Amino acid sequence: MLPLEGIRVIAIEQAVAAPFCTSRLADAGAEVIKIERPEGDFARGYDDVANGQSSYFVWLNRGKTSQTLDLADPAGQATLAKLLETADVLVQNLKRGALSRLGFSFERLSRDFPKLITCSISGYGEDGPMADRKAYDLLVQAESGLCSITGGPSEPARVGISLVDIATGATAQSAILEALIRRGKTGQGANISISMFDVMADWLTVPLLSHEAGKSPQRVGLAHPSIAPYGVFVAGDGTQILLSIQSEREWQKLCAVFLGNAEIARDPRFSSNLVRVANRPETDALVAEAFSRMTGAEAIDRLIAADVALAAVNDMAGLSAHPHLRRITVETPRGAVSYPAPAPVWDDAPRSYGAVPALNALEVDNV
Repeated sequence: MLPLEGIRVIAIEQAVAAPFCTSRLADAGAEVIKIERPEGDFARGYDDVANGQSSYFVWLNRGKTSQTLDLADPAGQATLAKLLETADVLVQNLKRGALSRLGFSFERLSRDFPKLITCSISGYGEDGPMADRKAYDLLVQAESGLCSITGGPSEPARVGISLVDIATGATAQSAILEALIRRGKTGQGANISISMFDVMADWLTVPLLSHEAGKSPQRVGLAHPSIAPYGVFVAGDGTQILLSIQSEREWQKLCAVFLGNAEIARDPRFSSNLVRVANRPETDALVAEAFSRMTGAEAIDRLIAADVALAAVNDMAGLSAHPHLRRITVETPRGAVSYPAPAPVWDDAPRSYGAVPALNALEVDNV
């Protein structure tokens, strides 16, 4: 039995953040009824790379059923009210206040459906000076300051995936699970508000505290702003390897085994992480010179022998062929699609994953 079997989720959702949340609830056995506008979730049209379908939609909507409703129409509102009578969770990422204007204020929901857990996802929350502003992933990356610490020294950059949306969806999922546990103890529903900006501000605690301590982080590309050596080095054959030193013990092993000179670890310029960061050009030059004398394979062997963490600097071709990549295959209206598996592995209860729904595939009268 899956942990959320018997839980019904109504998802008035589009794009990425809310669908990420509800796809994980569906994976755990919840029945997720996705409410789409008559023309469908606009994420259905983001691209066409998954058997002619949107990669975002195929990834984030497995295991759900689809029902189109015009919530501006009284008939659509009546259908939604009927669905909520048997629902455990409502997830919605409409514009702030839209649900209330459609006749489903938080006050009505808590009065008419006292056991319902409502989770509202927005850009900037239910109040505050920017509550009514539109927000999308890249906009919040910029507004929160994430872009300022992403990229190389010359200019800020976006994180290469929809990080804000994904982080917000994962935060919503965990909050809903907490609310379900609480309801199991008290019988009480919940009204949860999650803002994309709040999620990203929380995740940016470390660079924020560094800034407020007078050590504002700088963009350093594929390097770590407060650890050295921690960055990309190029072997003699052009292979790029990302090296990470996390402790003085690892630094000593790197010097003895990889650099071939244990005395370097005791040099006052390199004897602690603080001085290595202060002398980063000299630190990196020592490591780079050693890399230049080896092939990529030789460097990896020596680093492994030194018990030092490393990674290949891969691209999507490298991930596609990666020996460690786990995959699942889901059915879609246009055939099966294979993509990376969710991270949790349940040894005693292997998961299977539901199909991606065609638009309006649910008959509400049969619910």
